[in-house]
Amino acid sequence: MSAKKVRPRLSKGILEMKFMQRTKAKVDKEIEEAEGREMYSQEITQKMLNSNSNYIMEPSFVHCENLIEGRLSFRGMNPEIERLLELEQADKLANTRHEQPTEVSDKDMASFYNAQQVTMQKKFQTKAQFKAKRNNVEKTKWQNKKARFHKPQEDDV
Repeated sequence: MSAKKVRPRLSKGILEMKFMQRTKAKVDKEIEEAEGREMYSQEITQKMLNSNSNYIMEPSFVHCENLIEGRLSFRGMNPEIERLLELEQADKLANTRHEQPTEVSDKDMASFYNAQQVTMQKKFQTKAQFKAKRNNVEKTKWQNKKARFHKPQEDDV
């Protein structure tokens, strides 16, 4: 006799009922996990399943394409190799850094950010600050108004 314990399964009709949706999701998840284990049973061992490993098994070597090639040296163990690595890194940086033409001038950018700053200040004003500012603007409108020349009136005496 087999040592596996076979659990009775619920019928599809019962799982389709509205109050059984959580159970249906749980059953579907269990079935998916079982299928996944069966599919990768050749590659994954019990020890891998039970232990927490720091390593990830990748079937593809695509991740290795951008790695550093050759010998490495750290903290002055091999100064020649360290100098070569520094030169390679400097060359890579020099090749990747090229000035792109600016699409927006510095003045335009400064005026844009200034306008944004004013907008944000307005957004976070209290009602009292808003009213005080509005009153100051109204007063300055009257003060800035130029006095016009008025023709003297002729008195008919």
